[in-house]
Amino acid sequence: MFKAALLETIDAERQDLISLLQSLTRADSSNPPGDTIAAACVVSTFLASRDVPATLIAPKSDAPNVTSTFPAVSQSPAHSRSSSLHQLDGYSPSRVDSPFADSGISTPNPGPRLIMNGHIDAFPISEAERSQWTHDPWSADIENNRLYGRGVVDMKAGTAATIAAYTYIFAHRHLLNGTAVLEAVSDEETGGRWGSKYLLNDDDRKETWTGDVNLNAEPTGLQSIRFGEKGTLRITFTVKAKGAHGAYTHLSEGAIRIATRLITELVKLEDFTDFEVDPEVRRYLDRQEVRDTIDEVMGSGAANNILKPTVNIGTISGGTKVNTVPGDCKFEVDIRLPIGLVAKTILGKIDATLKDFPGASYEVQEAASNPPNSCPFDHAVTRAIANNAEHILGRKPIAIPSLGATDAKHWRYKGIPAYSFGLSPEGMAGIDESVDLDEYINLVKILTLTAWDFLTGPE
Repeated sequence: MFKAALLETIDAERQDLISLLQSLTRADSSNPPGDTIAAACVVSTFLASRDVPATLIAPKSDAPNVTSTFPAVSQSPAHSRSSSLHQLDGYSPSRVDSPFADSGISTPNPGPRLIMNGHIDAFPISEAERSQWTHDPWSADIENNRLYGRGVVDMKAGTAATIAAYTYIFAHRHLLNGTAVLEAVSDEETGGRWGSKYLLNDDDRKETWTGDVNLNAEPTGLQSIRFGEKGTLRITFTVKAKGAHGAYTHLSEGAIRIATRLITELVKLEDFTDFEVDPEVRRYLDRQEVRDTIDEVMGSGAANNILKPTVNIGTISGGTKVNTVPGDCKFEVDIRLPIGLVAKTILGKIDATLKDFPGASYEVQEAASNPPNSCPFDHAVTRAIANNAEHILGRKPIAIPSLGATDAKHWRYKGIPAYSFGLSPEGMAGIDESVDLDEYINLVKILTLTAWDFLTGPE
């Protein structure tokens, strides 16, 4: 009965929830450059309006992370709003605690700690791209029940839904067997150094932000729950050769032609299958309903790539003039590593290949390279998501891995289960990026009920 009342409240507050998403979308938080102060102000103000105290953690002054957790004490909306806005107006400390954080702390019932995490930064947009939009990318215009704006898919709609869900759980925290933690973080789009990675590894309360399980609302499609993701191995290759006049190709093949041959060999890495995969995971990913869901959400053919490496040549440059044989060429490669395949194995094969290319060398982009990661595909959180989604949408989402990367990996690297469930990834970082508002409200409902079930047990 209480869950039904939660759903009624969410429906009654639909316009408030849409206003939150509009305000968050209108806050330009392009990363780079990564200034998220305006977006953090939106989050802080909304939390304050619902008597939810927050702590700002800003290891980088223009990229604050807005956090909240139990136990905490309610304050009047006017007091909270004023405090939050003041904290975001030209602050410089690495941590700004709520001024009322120690005044009357309540004690929750024992139980697990659920981390509800989402990022507030977004991909940047060029002026050339901006001119192609039918709605200004920072307008948050609504047309035909769709809200338009840069970053609304990745992942301001998911973050807004997570924030809203947290406030509903916070309001009834005295009924919970455990606690929830909110993290609206900066810097996900450039690796998380000042966001999730900082909270987990460097903040002096990192145990608070670590928790027992992580739930975020990255765009997954409401048909799927993500329990793992491919790793990234990003490499810069350099090819040197003898330069010459363009008519004297008998003197040198040229660096670009050598690079082309090397690229052809690197693409053959996609055929590599000699690595260990957990037999249970392999059997699960071979299920037809799982494969069908992967293709439905990520495009036809995606299921075939889940357990194989892929090779993308992202950039290439070389030569100085059309009528010269180039003496140098550089190109960047993005190799995605499936669950079970480690970078060392692929680098070994690349080293063997380079024996036939004496003028070629490479450097791994360490900061942009991360191992593949996963956690159990069957978990109390995945079951709660599936059951509540079936109740709201009439269809159970299927647990699948992701081809791309999210902040969830930082929890999985620490052995903490982490799951993503959010709106459709369609249009992500593209022209006229937009979300359906009914789906957004449904996401708020599912996240709220999922948190409720995990912290109390199903009704």
